[in-house]
Amino acid sequence: MDRPPTTVLLPTVEWTPACGEVADQLGPDDELLVVCDSADDPVAERSDLPAGATVVVAGEPDGCSGKANAIDAGMERASHDRIVWTDDDFHHPDDWLETLQADYAEHGPVSEIPFFRGRDPLAVLLEPTNVFGGTVLTWVGDIAWGGGVIFERSDIDEDAFRRDLRRTVSDDGTLGEYLDVTTLKRVHEVPAGGTIRETLERQVRFIKLTRFHGPGMTAFSGGSLVATAAVCVLFPLPTFALLTLLYAGLYAAFGIRRWTFLLAFPAMMANIPLFAYALARRTFVWGGRRYRWRHMFDVEIVR
Repeated sequence: MDRPPTTVLLPTVEWTPACGEVADQLGPDDELLVVCDSADDPVAERSDLPAGATVVVAGEPDGCSGKANAIDAGMERASHDRIVWTDDDFHHPDDWLETLQADYAEHGPVSEIPFFRGRDPLAVLLEPTNVFGGTVLTWVGDIAWGGGVIFERSDIDEDAFRRDLRRTVSDDGTLGEYLDVTTLKRVHEVPAGGTIRETLERQVRFIKLTRFHGPGMTAFSGGSLVATAAVCVLFPLPTFALLTLLYAGLYAAFGIRRWTFLLAFPAMMANIPLFAYALARRTFVWGGRRYRWRHMFDVEIVR
């Protein structure tokens, strides 16, 4: 193996197919740290772990999100200097880990990009705008995505990064404050939502993330939504046609084979009240916990 040994961090409370897919790709000196919250989580009770895989119990978060707490615990336990983060809810092709390693050799720290495929009516409706905000802008802006990112400890100020991680919500948003990545045009389909309530909570979390980690982008997005809505009202038919063609092109450019580009016009209109709703909400639910995220480093878990 002509690459450094690698630690893969995968936060989850259950052993999902993604865990097995990643474990199967480990080299002889690599390790997979499956990080859960509690010793009562199903994955912590699993006895037949594959070679190279270890379960790490992070414990309950205090002043940060469960995901940030899990990543911090994983960073502390990681044996190696080269680190990969990933998630438990999408397919990892057989060459996923080796491809990331080759990417690092060529570019340094790199990240992949998600496509959030809706699992409820509202999430399906919002697919086009999520393609723009979650897929296209992540690639254009070289933004780190926690589902597929590789870096080395020397690429960041690890002590400062972990200190901030323990007092915030977004793991990858915080990583982006410390790490410059090359984001590759390689898309992974990630399920989103499941119920309308879950999709609403997710929208609130994402808007608050951009508000704290990219306030300029949030202001630009709000202004763009209002301007686009005005054009939609004044010139509905040409705007419908233009948006549909634009999003058909974006879907094709990123290899997304979904019919939902046809929803670009109503998705754009729906995002205006949703944007206002997300800004007005004081709390949101993520992973079974309710958070009050007042400022980037002011997080309260509402018991």
